[in-house]
This record gives sequence, C-alpha cells and structure tokens, in this order.
Amino acid sequence: MIYNQGTIQRGLILLAMTTLLMACASGPPKPTVDYKQDYSFMDVKKIGFYRESGQVTGDNPLQLSDIQRERIDTALTYALGNRGFQIVDDPAQADMLLSWHLVTQHKTDVRTYETPAYGAGYGYSRYGYYNRYSAYNCWSCAPTRTEVSVQNYTQGTFIVDMIDPKMKKSVWRGVTQSKLKGKHSEDQGKYNEAATAIFAGFPPP
Repeated sequence: MIYNQGTIQRGLILLAMTTLLMACASGPPKPTVDYKQDYSFMDVKKIGFYRESGQVTGDNPLQLSDIQRERIDTALTYALGNRGFQIVDDPAQADMLLSWHLVTQHKTDVRTYETPAYGAGYGYSRYGYYNRYSAYNCWSCAPTRTEVSVQNYTQGTFIVDMIDPKMKKSVWRGVTQSKLKGKHSEDQGKYNEAATAIFAGFPPP
C-alpha cells in the first residue's frame, strides 16, 4: 500500500483561511443560500457589521490577522455596495446587520484504485511467444493490485448571516465550502469577485 500524506501544517492554516474568498480557475465556489420566506427585504437600505462578526471556530480556531480580516470586510462591503446598499459604520443606524463566520474542520480523503502488477515475464501465445508488451492487447487480463491514497486536508466553511436588528435573528444565510490551501492571495480583486458571488442572490426575490 502507498500512503501519500498531504497533511497541512498548522502554521500555514492562518495564511490559508481567507482562500475561501478567493477565485479559483473555475471561479468562486457557488454558495448555498437560505432565507426567511415571509421576511420583507424591500425596506433594507443601510447595512452595518455585527459587532461579533469575523469569528473563527472549529478544529483550527486560529485568529485571522487584521489585514486578512480587512480584506474580507472590504470585499463584502464592495459586493453589497454594487447591489445598491449603503454600508454604515454605526450599527445602530443600520436596517440590517452583516456577520461572517469561518469554521475549519480536519478531513481525510481516502481513495483506492487498481494498477497493473509488474513482473509478468515471458510466455507463449498463439503467435508462438508472449512477452510483456502483449499485455497491452488484454489489459483487463493483466494482474492488478490495489493501492490506497490518503490525503489529510482542512475544509473551510464560510458563513455569511444577514441579521434583523429588531428580531436579533438571521433572516438570510449564504454558505460556501472549500479546501483550504497553504497559499493565499493578496489580490483584493479575487476577494471582491468571491464576495460578489456570495451576494449574487441577495436580496432574494
């Protein structure tokens, strides 16, 4: 058996946490959205950040740096501004409060696959001889062995809640999940793009 250990070092996780708000080759991860069906979002004009926004919990509850936190807040502000909302500094003046939360979890990806076994040697066939190259004519006939690949990684779940300040309850939630990597982007545009994807369906119709 072959074990490919892809364990992410603890020191790299701090850098990796904000990769949930970065675009990858196929674009930002598509969010899962849920909201209170009977809530009216028509009167929401001003949005402020909830005082406890930006928490990190889970298996690796490390604190984000001020720079990383600012990039996320800036991206969310950018996305909401493009949707026509005004971001206010004083939460008391807001019609709705925004809170984001990052949850990290250790995950293990185990995969098994069949590979051809080597060392079949030479023999005879209807052509008078059999050598190792004739195995290509009957690949499924060749002996195989089972190999196992094990990869440990950290999964990040990024949660955005829109909270009604009077009800003190979340009325809209967007969730994205991604594997956290040991490399993060300093390009604010990447964060802005991902935040735009999160709020693509806000407010709901």
